[in-house]
Amino acid sequence: MPRSDTENVIPFVDSLVLSTNKRADHLLQLLVEIQQQYSYVPGKAILRLANQLGLPASEIRGVIAFYSFLYPVPQGDYQIHFSDNIIDRMSGSEALIQNLRKRLGVSLAEPRADGRVTVSTTSCIGMADHAPAALVNGYPLTKLDPQRIDRIAELVDNSVPVTEWPSNLFHVSSNVHRCDLLLSDSFESGSALSQLFETGAQKLLEELTISGLRGRGGAGFQTAQKWKMCRDTDASERYVICNADEGEPGSFKDRFLLETNADALIEGITLCGLITGAQKGLIYLRSEYRYLKQHLEESLTRRRTEGLLGKSILAHDGADFDIEIHLGAGAYICGEESALIESLEGKRGIPRNRPPYPISEGYLGKPSVVNNVATFFVASWIATRGGDWFATRGTTESIGTKLFSISGDCQHPGIYEFPFGLTIRELLDACGATETRAVQVTGPAGNLVLEDSFDRRLCYEDLPAGGSFMIFNKSRSLLDVVQYFSDFFAHESCGFCTPCRVGTSLIRDLVNKAHHGNATRQDYEQLDIIAEVMNSSSRCGLGHTASRPIMQAMQQAPDLFTHQGEKR
Repeated sequence: MPRSDTENVIPFVDSLVLSTNKRADHLLQLLVEIQQQYSYVPGKAILRLANQLGLPASEIRGVIAFYSFLYPVPQGDYQIHFSDNIIDRMSGSEALIQNLRKRLGVSLAEPRADGRVTVSTTSCIGMADHAPAALVNGYPLTKLDPQRIDRIAELVDNSVPVTEWPSNLFHVSSNVHRCDLLLSDSFESGSALSQLFETGAQKLLEELTISGLRGRGGAGFQTAQKWKMCRDTDASERYVICNADEGEPGSFKDRFLLETNADALIEGITLCGLITGAQKGLIYLRSEYRYLKQHLEESLTRRRTEGLLGKSILAHDGADFDIEIHLGAGAYICGEESALIESLEGKRGIPRNRPPYPISEGYLGKPSVVNNVATFFVASWIATRGGDWFATRGTTESIGTKLFSISGDCQHPGIYEFPFGLTIRELLDACGATETRAVQVTGPAGNLVLEDSFDRRLCYEDLPAGGSFMIFNKSRSLLDVVQYFSDFFAHESCGFCTPCRVGTSLIRDLVNKAHHGNATRQDYEQLDIIAEVMNSSSRCGLGHTASRPIMQAMQQAPDLFTHQGEKR
């Protein structure tokens, strides 16, 4: 039947609700399932959900409106989302979007007249090393060029199901260019759990402490300390949450690990569960990585069969822990841990006031450890090889190795594993970057570094690196880069707090004025005030960092904002 045919929507919704035991905290997962079935969430489905879950229909509509990949109107059999990362734009995505729209006769973000196809953009799909890229019904289309665009248009016009499209359109290579401690060997499934049962939870926590492992997300909190705090919190239930909502533009290390190292990831989550006393783990998988869900589910199923997950793990009575996957629906803000928890509970991803922190009051009000994919992956290796093994690399405060997602103007974009402490210049040499003008470290929320500072070191003591590393050569306009980042923050602000909601829009408008050469001295003075208010008053990290791209550009390259520079 056509995806927009809603004749059977009521029994379909009823079966979904029944499978969750009518749990309102599963609302988002129900909406995602309905969206995938019909290409949108029909009004009849909203009313039925409201009736079955005991929720106001207005609340359900508010959740739908919050997430980018939920729609109140039909989107058709083919939903094509082009990645709109700055790297995709540099690779020619804008011309390709125009070509496909022309071939298909469709306006941007509007279903075609026959209701069969929609072409739109989304912030970043985690494929910067395969740019330009897009998603079709959740599957990645990589290394797009005019020939591939023509082929895609033919497939759509001929009504070929996406599952029957040529496999080469969807090819995603690992692009690993440098290995060190973590990527040089294959992980032996069950090895970390065996070590845990042999030496005990306390000993493994000590090894994590010796390793100096810090969270591989943004804050860099000590992993052993977080797990211990959760374990020691008085509670009848605890949860372990894997943050696989890798939404930072230019970052794809977690996507790579999800694709190629699922066992080490899942084992790390399981370790945390057994150490902290949790019995349930959740993987929050971003919507853009939906195509990996089946692969992960198969890994979970196999591990249950092998006695590595579920009841009595490795035949140890009481060692009970299992994991389920929850899908996001397109919201950058859900990378923030408290917003992620709100989303897991089926609500809009609005960051919570803190304290309390998730470690004491997280998912469903229970103590929860939230770590990202790379953190759990590394923890499995440390459990197997020991803290001293990991501490052979890095610096005093930044122990071990780090996975970098390298993209932009270089010969070899992809995954690089380096010890902490290398310089930007060394990283540029390794990936074949020449004539580099600037790099953006850790995405828009990170740091812009110009060529006179390429001897800075990537470590917590100098320049913290979250993983994303975007390279811009001397042919690029840094104002284009700053404008993209400003547009990104304005688009991704959840809108809950006024400083961020209004401030990101004001910054975007000011950057647009500067880009057109119309900004005045008073505009820049006003920017200082806006940035100060946002930094001090915003509810979460997005508002605290949204002014950073333009402020750093003004400090390091003031000529960009005058008429003196040859390349504005």
